[in-house]
Amino acid sequence: MKADIHPHYHVIKVVMTDGTEFATRSTYGSEGATLNLDIDPKTHPAWTGGTQQLLDRGGRLSRFNARFGSIGQRK
Repeated sequence: MKADIHPHYHVIKVVMTDGTEFATRSTYGSEGATLNLDIDPKTHPAWTGGTQQLLDRGGRLSRFNARFGSIGQRK
């Protein structure tokens, strides 16, 4: 294995959006650095199972449904 090609692995502090913090090992920054998260698993819908609603005001979704909405439907 080549020497001095791997990044330094050290302890940093991670601060969640609600203010809670924990220590973890990472290659981010330098020893003792703080990583402030903008999106975390406690609040983001991708992890919490939240629903996303499509808002369409005559845009792409409406045009798609007008062109292809009847394909695959049996009468």
